[in-house]
Parts: sequence; C-alpha cells; structure tokens
Amino acid sequence: MDIKKEVERLKEQKNAVILAHNYQIAEIQEVADFVGDSLELARMATKTKADIIVFCGVDFMAETASILNPDKKVLIPTREARCPMAAQLPAEMVRKVKEENPDVPFVIYVNSLAEAKAEADICCTSANAAKVVESLKSDKVFLGPDANLAWFAAQKSGKEVIPVPENGYCYVHKKFSKEDVLKVRKEHPDAVVIVHPECNPDVQLAADYVGSTSQMVKFARESEAEKIVVGTEVGLVELMRREIPDKTFIPLRVSVCEEMKMQTLEKLRDALKYEREVVKVPDDIAERALKAVKRMLEVS
Repeated sequence: MDIKKEVERLKEQKNAVILAHNYQIAEIQEVADFVGDSLELARMATKTKADIIVFCGVDFMAETASILNPDKKVLIPTREARCPMAAQLPAEMVRKVKEENPDVPFVIYVNSLAEAKAEADICCTSANAAKVVESLKSDKVFLGPDANLAWFAAQKSGKEVIPVPENGYCYVHKKFSKEDVLKVRKEHPDAVVIVHPECNPDVQLAADYVGSTSQMVKFARESEAEKIVVGTEVGLVELMRREIPDKTFIPLRVSVCEEMKMQTLEKLRDALKYEREVVKVPDDIAERALKAVKRMLEVS
C-alpha cells in the first residue's frame, strides 16, 4: 500500500491527528492535518478531539502537546529529533537565575524542554515574544534560550531583556550573515528580504521584515513584492513555493535543520501503526510547565 494512503487509513482508524511544523519535509506536510509555527501548533494541540496526536517536529514540540493534553497519547515519529538549542537551557540554569533574581520574571522560549518550562514564569514563541514581554509589569525580564530572540523582544518592547544563557542560539539561523543580505540585495535589487528573529541582530536590522515562520508566510501572501528572499530554514522556502506559486522565493542561504528532517513518512506511518515513541511528561513537571504555557496562550 502507498505510504500516504496507509497513514490516512491509520489516522482515521485510530482517531489520530497529525501536527507538522513548517520546517518538515513536503511529504509529511501533505498528510498533516495542520501545518504551522510553534504558537499555532500549541493552539491546535488544545483544540483537537483526537485520541492520538502525532507531532512531526522536534522533542520540545511533542512535550508541549503532551503538557496541553495529559489525557491523550502523544507520539513523535522519532525521538532522535532533539533541538540543540533547547538543550542549552537546563532547568537548573532557570532555577538559579530565579533564585538570584526573585523579582524579575523569566520568559522561556517554547524551544525549551518541559523541565525548564516548569521553572519559568511564562512561555513565549517567536511569534509572540515581544507581546509576552510587554504584558509583564516588570521593566526587566530574563528570556532564554535564544539570545537573538531576546534582543528582538527588547527592541520591540523597549524593556531590558536579559538573555539566558548569554549566547544561546539556533545553529540554523546563526548561519545567516549581514553579508548574505548585502549580497542578495545586489543580486536581486527588486526583492524584499524577510528573516526570522533567531537571526543575529545585524541580519535583522538589514532585513525588511522580521517574523516567525507563519508570520513570514502571512507577509509573503499579503506583500505586493513578487520576489522575496527568505532567511530561515529551507523547509519554509519550499512551503512558500508550493502554497504561493505566483511569487518567487529565494533562500537567503540554504540552511537546514537536521533534527527536523529526521522525521520521515515511513517513521510517521510506523508511529501510528505501532503507537510507539510515546511522549509523556511526568505529572509534576507537566503541571508546573502548563502554567507557563497557559499564561502565554492567555496573552496571545
């Protein structure tokens, strides 16, 4: 049987829903019930009536789905898909910062592990980081693990946003440089340049628009520009080319998230078929992490 048809059959048979991130391969996005960025997927995870959620993304995304759905079975096609940036902010680091600065809120990026979320005050995504920071009464906040997102939130909110760790980063977005932007402007002077807030500050400043993956898609749909240069994981460029065929999309440079690409159609089928690779956050951690995630969803 064709793998896609088998996935559809298993999905219906088991009352399952497939959530896929914008960086997933095309074959997975095509069988997914919903494709989006971290914020959209978190929202969808709270609304589904399915018995099983199969999360095609990386570890922290499946954990978030588990936190939001303690009564559902959450699966991930392969547990090897671990976000390197999430590992840069262990729970002990959040705890230590909070102990030393009890009056300063700690905003934790959704790209973090559940045990670290459990220690933070409120969660955020790249789509709502500035809004979350603005919602807090304090003029000073901590934000981790991505230092570039902390810088972005500081620029937008006008508040002091201290990155934890000081140099936390996403290797996919760290590859982009200001020189890449200058080069592409010479090669495509009629193009608009859009980048992700995980890019370095000088790249953000050199771009025409900065936003999350779904905000980039929205911008691309609504922009009058016919040619758009995209500074994020190449999967989004491929998605835009499929969904907005009347425009030209050019990668700022080809940058691949190896962990996202670990999810395959075969692994997705096997996850559904055998219901293995179950992601279950321990109750004590899930309850505390849920508070941070819920606070974010209320602000958003």
